[in-house]
Amino acid sequence: MAEDLTQEVFIQLFRKIGSFRGDSAFTTWLHRLTVNQVLMHFRKRNVKLEHTTEEGEMTNVVQAGSERPQSMPVVDRIALDAAIAQLPPGYRTVFVLHDVEGYEHEEVAEMLGCSVGTSKSQLHKARMKLRGLLTKKT
Repeated sequence: MAEDLTQEVFIQLFRKIGSFRGDSAFTTWLHRLTVNQVLMHFRKRNVKLEHTTEEGEMTNVVQAGSERPQSMPVVDRIALDAAIAQLPPGYRTVFVLHDVEGYEHEEVAEMLGCSVGTSKSQLHKARMKLRGLLTKKT
């Protein structure tokens, strides 16, 4: 499965290399592309996970997806957008720059004129606040 995902990432890289704007480091952009590809893979309905038994035999385990996989991404996106909008401005800015746009803490700190420690702290607090906002809505 890892080899298949790696191949899919390289296919996506080939397709989307033209969309790389250079706003952040190439490795940051490639990391985000890779993470998104893996997440999309696991969101598919009935993803087959390969497991090796003690005897070395490969077995497939089917992991069921969402009951309504087509509606979930929209609902998730709306809930996430609403939760992000409720974050205090400093938390929101750092969260968007780091987790959405893919900037490193050093880049975020330079852009915002703060220390790397402040960037990390604000991101941690933003994630904790988001977790609280998203779990109380479910």
